[in-house]
Amino acid sequence: MAFLRLARVLAKVEHRAQEALRRHGLSHAQFDVLAHVGAAEGISQQALANSLLVTKGNVCQLLDRMEAQGLLERRPEGRSNRLFLTDHGHAIYDVVIPAHEAEVSAQFGALAPSEQEQLLTLLRRVDHSLAATRA
Repeated sequence: MAFLRLARVLAKVEHRAQEALRRHGLSHAQFDVLAHVGAAEGISQQALANSLLVTKGNVCQLLDRMEAQGLLERRPEGRSNRLFLTDHGHAIYDVVIPAHEAEVSAQFGALAPSEQEQLLTLLRRVDHSLAATRA
């Protein structure tokens, strides 16, 4: 039952997030890139690919689209590319990230801070267990 409830909550949180992102012309994958690059300007394309929620095969296409939209730019450095937000990308980041954080905070506001911490601890435990069984 816990799994089904978790799946339902995740679906609702993602649906609301997707609605907000759509208003800014962003997909969930684009938001993920925007958040990663905005938080770590100059991240290598490979490091980004390793941390994204999309497959590595989609990363190049995703970055191509975002570059065409004027959200980010690739700067070659040796044999890799470093990623940076453009001015337009920074403007979107400065609006979308705080709004997303506020929305998620409001959604989890039904839980007291101690309950949120407990939930995080429990989910982290399950996550680590799953990672350990995969290895």
